[in-house]
Amino acid sequence: MALCEGVRRFNFATFRHLYRSSLVCSQRKLSENLSSKYNASTGGESTTDHPIYTHEHFALKESLNKIIEQEINPFVDQWEAAGQFPAHKIFKILGSAGFLGVNKPIEYGGLGLDFSYSVAVSEELGNIRCGGIPMAIGVQTDMATPALARFGSPELKKEFLVPTIMGDKVSCLGVSEVGAGSDVASIMTKAVRKGDEYVINGGKMWTTNGTQADWMCLLANTSDGPPHKNKSLICLPMSLPGIHITRKIDKMGMRSSDTAEVFFDDVRVPCKNIIGQEGMGFTYQMLQFQEERLWGVANILTMMDNIIQDTIQYTRQRKIFKQAVLHHQYVHFRLAELHTEVELLRSLLYRATGLYIKGNDVTKLASMAKLKAGRLAREVGDSCLQYWGGMGFTNDVLVSRFYRDSRLMSIGAGADEVMLSIICKYMDTLPRK
Repeated sequence: MALCEGVRRFNFATFRHLYRSSLVCSQRKLSENLSSKYNASTGGESTTDHPIYTHEHFALKESLNKIIEQEINPFVDQWEAAGQFPAHKIFKILGSAGFLGVNKPIEYGGLGLDFSYSVAVSEELGNIRCGGIPMAIGVQTDMATPALARFGSPELKKEFLVPTIMGDKVSCLGVSEVGAGSDVASIMTKAVRKGDEYVINGGKMWTTNGTQADWMCLLANTSDGPPHKNKSLICLPMSLPGIHITRKIDKMGMRSSDTAEVFFDDVRVPCKNIIGQEGMGFTYQMLQFQEERLWGVANILTMMDNIIQDTIQYTRQRKIFKQAVLHHQYVHFRLAELHTEVELLRSLLYRATGLYIKGNDVTKLASMAKLKAGRLAREVGDSCLQYWGGMGFTNDVLVSRFYRDSRLMSIGAGADEVMLSIICKYMDTLPRK
């Protein structure tokens, strides 16, 4: 579906949607004069020879970049120091411009585009000068809302999905617990049905957006059946009695993104707030991991591009033994190796995305890409920081922030070891129990 066509069918309803239609359709002209940075970041392709992107993809990236440079990057250092960014303000700006529902249904405020547009948006969000804010946005667009968009009732979508896409509400995902991170099947939080309500007890850990969220997409045990069939996803308003934000977690990186520990003490929520069928929550959560992991890969690719380019510029200026650091063979060879690895990962991302939007199962490829992204980010961060010398060990430069933030890539959304197990399953090399 062409971008303008996808927007027009929905956006003649109200002034706001007319405005968005005009904004998005005007992006076609912008795409004809895109800056050279997009060609550089995608390996030199133009809008006519890119593996999966069209003029509309590049126009979308161009418009998003303007928001990033005007509304986000000038304030990132301030928000990093404060340990939190104003999620409601930024999400409203992004939602009004259509960036929080790129691949969500048109009838609920989205643009109705395929997942490749979400990948393009994720790539562009990598130009934000920290990892915490893109991560928070990713939770809103590709972690807390996909199951709701696919399986939620019309009433739930109107109550939770529409305002989330518009940026009027901030969402969070309640899956991980103290004893259950990558092992989703081991969560202990329970939602016991009593009449027309569920009574929820338990707790969630590592909840991104948790201190600012208006609602949570909660995964809880709703029966005593097998671990893969006893869980349900529930839309949980964070204002309900019995929900306690016990602390805001002090993290090594991703500092501008608030991360909460949350406890539930006899929290009552209507049964109608369940997403889809009771007992299908684990399956719904697994289904969206393909998108979640590809989104994360796309985002960190741009960050790695920027760190390598910043390092090239710095090592051209910094001298050691009477010549630029960059002129030492080991340095420019190492940067060439890292750039090559980034381009190889980008090709895998585009291949997986291309297959996925055609309806294929890309769990194996998404797991490979996620595994490689986490490990490569650590390589890029460590190698590049070394060439900055003592300056790289300060908080004054982007490379040190990337070094801290990117470490999460090998942990969140499934640790490296989980990715390896998934890959082994598809290779039929994982020992059977």
